[in-house]
Amino acid sequence: MQARFHSVWMQLPSKLQDALLPHVGNDDFPAMLTAEQAKSVKKACGFDDNTLAISLLPLAAACSLTPISHFNVGAIAHGESGNLYFGANMEFADVPLQQTIHAEQCAITHAWLRGEKKLTSITVNYSPCGHCRQFMNELNSGTQLEIHMPQQTPLTLGYYLPDSFGPNTLGMTTLLMDPVHHGYQLDSTDKLVLTALDAANQSHAPYSHSYSGTALLGKDGKIYPGRYAENAAFNPSLPPLQAALILMNISGGDCLTIERAVLVEGKHSKVSQRNSTQSTLATLGCSKFEYYTF
Repeated sequence: MQARFHSVWMQLPSKLQDALLPHVGNDDFPAMLTAEQAKSVKKACGFDDNTLAISLLPLAAACSLTPISHFNVGAIAHGESGNLYFGANMEFADVPLQQTIHAEQCAITHAWLRGEKKLTSITVNYSPCGHCRQFMNELNSGTQLEIHMPQQTPLTLGYYLPDSFGPNTLGMTTLLMDPVHHGYQLDSTDKLVLTALDAANQSHAPYSHSYSGTALLGKDGKIYPGRYAENAAFNPSLPPLQAALILMNISGGDCLTIERAVLVEGKHSKVSQRNSTQSTLATLGCSKFEYYTF
């Protein structure tokens, strides 16, 4: 079992520990349960979907990186596929607070990067802030997305975000998590570059059309892609580096051991990720940064 789960493991009900151990007990646990695994755990514990997701929140919160606030938040994204994806808040010392990742953003992006096409609910241990409510409003689940919290009746995003401003207001037909491929190409055989290019081609930027993607090579030899997720309100947009850091951290990697990083974006993009990506990577200790444009 990954060390980060040790401190919270005994907080879980014993029957849940027994049911989860075959899945969580390995060091390569990907911080998600497949629909089949979730079904098995629910059957063993007598849980419904909501009870299981709430019971998993301590494990999700254990994935937090909080050197500034020391306030851990966990989230579980429930995919239409039945898969459950962990999310946690992430902070980075010595960089602007705008680089912070909220737990709901983390869980949603985690699901998106794993190939999930739509979410049915988000479970979180604290009420979503306005930033997260606006971020969730970009999803193809719409305002019908259910928000679950401990000891509270599930309510829809529409309840938490009345009179919302979002992609529908601007007439957008392609929403966050809708499958897309923008068709850009680069003359390269480098796996890290091609991974970043693929991420850019699947990025969500319907407002600026500034498609971008990142790929990080960890010290563990694994490659972590990240896609830009733009928002109708602009400020809650999630940069591709943050998306890659989400996948790296949630998968059990160390964000301070990035061996090499690649950013790919459009040559004439109205929004460039170059400067912020390079400066944040430098703060995280990564000096091997490469930049490509299509």
